[in-house]
Amino acid sequence: MAPSEGFKDFIRDQLAPFGPVTIRNMFGGAGVYADGVMFAILTGDTFYLKADESTVPAFEAEGMAPFTYSPKGKAPVAMSYWEVPPRLLEDVDELAAWAREAHRIARAGKADLSRQRRRKAQHR
Repeated sequence: MAPSEGFKDFIRDQLAPFGPVTIRNMFGGAGVYADGVMFAILTGDTFYLKADESTVPAFEAEGMAPFTYSPKGKAPVAMSYWEVPPRLLEDVDELAAWAREAHRIARAGKADLSRQRRRKAQHR
């Protein structure tokens, strides 16, 4: 489900202490980008940040769950984006800290993917 324009504006405002972001519609939701790197997603009016093994425990401690989708005829698939605890939407400074960590994780993942592609190209 696509996020509302009002929700997109709200997220941009709440992320102001993090820095400028762009939000692009995609696959019925939207990606949140900074410096050309997608570090968060919006589905409906729910906000998810990129996570990895170092940050998942913080999301779990807040009772949050990963974004999941159900491919046609298959079991649900969990992605590495976790729902932002509602309290963070009211604490822009802490939200910015979580967003910086999500952005770091997304940048690292993008760098790993680039290295893998270069290695594949060298072995052809």
